[in-house]
This record gives sequence, C-alpha cells and structure tokens, in this order.
Amino acid sequence: MTDSTAAPAPRGAGTEAPKTSGGSRAGGRGSHRRRGRRPAFIALAGPVAVWALTRTVLLLCVFKVVTLPGPDFTNDVNVIYRGWFEVLKSGVFPENDVTWQYPPAAALAILSPALLSFLDYAAAFYLLACAADAVAFGLLLHASGRHGRTGGAGRPGGSGRRRAGVWGWVAGVAVLGPTAYARYDLMVTAVAIGALLAGARHPRAAGALVAFGAMLKIWPGLLLLGTPRGRATRAAWTAALITGVVVMGLFAATMPGTFAFLGFQQSRGTEVESLGAMVFHVARQFGWEGQVLLNYGSMEFVGPYVNLVSDAALLLTFAGFAWLVLWRLRAVKWTEATPADAAFTAVLLFTTTSRVISPQYMIWLVGLAAVCLTLRTSRQTLPSVLVLAATAVTLLEFPLGFAHVVASDWLGVLLLAVRNGLLVAASLLACRRLWRSTKPAPHEALPEDEDGSGDTESPDGPHGRDVTPAPSPRTNATAP
Repeated sequence: MTDSTAAPAPRGAGTEAPKTSGGSRAGGRGSHRRRGRRPAFIALAGPVAVWALTRTVLLLCVFKVVTLPGPDFTNDVNVIYRGWFEVLKSGVFPENDVTWQYPPAAALAILSPALLSFLDYAAAFYLLACAADAVAFGLLLHASGRHGRTGGAGRPGGSGRRRAGVWGWVAGVAVLGPTAYARYDLMVTAVAIGALLAGARHPRAAGALVAFGAMLKIWPGLLLLGTPRGRATRAAWTAALITGVVVMGLFAATMPGTFAFLGFQQSRGTEVESLGAMVFHVARQFGWEGQVLLNYGSMEFVGPYVNLVSDAALLLTFAGFAWLVLWRLRAVKWTEATPADAAFTAVLLFTTTSRVISPQYMIWLVGLAAVCLTLRTSRQTLPSVLVLAATAVTLLEFPLGFAHVVASDWLGVLLLAVRNGLLVAASLLACRRLWRSTKPAPHEALPEDEDGSGDTESPDGPHGRDVTPAPSPRTNATAP
C-alpha cells in the first residue's frame, strides 16, 4: 500500500506572493495598511455625519429656529438655571429655593456658561451641553475602535468592541429631542461614560470620576456597584471616597447652604410621569378628587393617597437596592462588561421605581446603554434597545403630548403606559441577565484568582478538570 500523504513542498517553493506593479508583495503589510485605511475612514465618517446632522437639529430647536408643540422646554435654563446662576455667583447656594435639589458640584454646571461670557446665558448653556455631548460621543467612538486584548475576568479584553454603542448614543439623544440640551444631565452622563470606560484600566481614575459625577447628581455613585472584587474595587472605592470628601469639604468650607438640597429632595411627591403616577391617572377616570400642581419644581399629584403611593415607591427603591447588594454578594464571574451591565441595571432600577421620572432622566440610561452596547461581552443588549424605545416614546410624552399627560386623558395615559411599561420590562430583563451572567453554571468550579476577581477558568480547563481526551487504544489500523 502506498502512503497517500503528500510530501511537504520545499521551503519557499511556489509560496512567494506575486509582486504588484509597485514592487510590493500582494497581501504584504503595506498592502494591508492601504486596504484598511479607507474602510476605517468610512466607518468613522458615518457616525460623525449623523451625529453632526442630528445635533444641528437639536440646536435649531433650543434656539427656537424650529419650534415644537407643547410646553416651553427651555424654561428650566432661561428661568430656573439663570436664577440659580445669579445666586451662586455671589458665593452661596440657593438654600431658600425648594427647586434646588442637587449636590454641591451641580453649581459648576450651572455656573459653566460664564466660560462663554460673550454669549447670553441660555445660548452659552446650550453650546456647552452640545460640547458635553461631543465629549461623550468621542469617548464612545474611541472605545469602539479599541480591539479587546486577552485578559482575566474584570480586565480589559475579551471579545473586543463594537460600534453599536456609538449609534445607540447618536440615536438615543436625538430621539429624546431638545430636552437633552435644555438640562445639565447630559454633562453628568458624559462624566459617567468616562468613568465606566476608564474603569478596566484605570480604577482610581474611574473612582474619582464616579465621585465627581455623584457630586453633580447623585446617581453616578451607583456605578461603583459593579467593580470587580479585589484590588480594582479597593482602588476605585478609595479614590471615590477621597474625591467625594475633598469636593464636599471644599464646598462646605467656601459656600453656605451646601447641604440644603437634602431637605428639599425628601419633600418631593409623586410626579405625573412616574410609575406610581399611573395609579392616579387611572383613578381620575373613576372620579378621584386629586389634582396636578406645580410642586417642588415639577408637576405632581396632590390629593388623597398620594403619600401612600410615594412611600410605596420608596419601598420599591429600597427593595431594588437590597437586590443589588444581594447580587454583589453572590456574583462570582466578572467579564469586561460586568461593571457596565451592573451600572446600567442599577440606574435603570432606581429610575423606574423613582417618585419622579423626568424626561432628562432618560439621558442617564441612554449613556449607560451606549457603554453596554459598545462591549461585545455585555448581556444587556435587549434591555438597552428597550430603553432606547422608551426614550423615543418620552419625546411623544414630553413636550409633544404633555398636556394630555397632565389631563390624564386616554392619549396621555397610553403614552405613559407604553413608556413606563418598557422601563419595567427593561428593568426585569436587565436584572435577570445580570444575575445569570455572573452566576456560575452548576457544574463549574470557580476559584477566585489572585486578584479576587473570580476568574472563570482553572489552569486545567474551563470546568476545573483536565479536559485532554484520553488516547484511543491501538488497533491494527492505527498501529505503525
């Protein structure tokens, strides 16, 4: 019997790539670089062009070149923010204004239009909001262009990045409409995006950014829940603690009224767009005697049983926090996307169960969803899509259909039911996926690695045992 295995070709024989007319080898390194440049440029140009187009439309809306039906969404900047600006620049907080419900570093956002003193306050604010939008967009664009590197759990790498997060941010801010530029929440969200993207490689910087974001508006503090166990958590939490104490201490020492916001925040009721408000929107159809009034800076229900529903919303929020603590204690597996997945889930839970769901809150969720969509290992793709859909419905609810919401007519109730229903569905799905993504399968052994990050593979294989197949017994067919 002849051996059917062909002899290997002589080294270099017949394997040399043909030369091109320029003398370089086809398929060589230089050719590869030339082929890669144009597609990369095209991939970059698409999101940039769409971002520029949609943001131009938003600026035209806030500058009233294009007008939208519904209430004036610029009143917060033109009236409330401008009033705070006049008080803050004198060196004190507006401690006698019940609408001031924000941590002390929010003063920096309100005072920021002074950087463009040659412009009117509102015009300067809108342009700075657009600049913050551009920073967030640039961070996501840069992150999506970084390919993953091999690493353990909780470290950079894994499966690379994708452009879906960039498109999610472009679309999410656009479909929310001009409200995105008429509130300072976009500036806070840009800080939160930077913290999440920095977390894997620079946990101390991430912790400092989280603390600064929490001093702007409390919710970024939730980003610390998903940090990998071990050195990463210690570094991030320590940096956050130091930064928070320093920032709070500086404001307390230099500006009276630093902590006035705490009392005003506690006095808020059930806002007409919140999940709990659905009870009263339906009750009004059956003769409930309450009404909607401007209270603590937002449209809230006032009347029988409102306090009961507000207390129930607080209980739901505490229950959500308890679940997050339980998840943190039980979680074993960490991937590159786990911190972002946990942050998205936490903020989504707190937003959905809050007594207030103002339209600008959706910016927080859009930013965190964009980070999740950027990471290929994220399990929050479907919840992120649901959040983007809820954001689009929010534009229909405010400002376009806000009169219907306040009147509790069928259209207003329908819009709120769809938007809040999407948020509830996204919250439940996000919790389920976060829990399952960090819990080991029953047959897996998951010893923690030296960093305490819970690496999912043992040296002997993915299931903690030798997975090398046993050699097959010799037969006449296999014997030499």
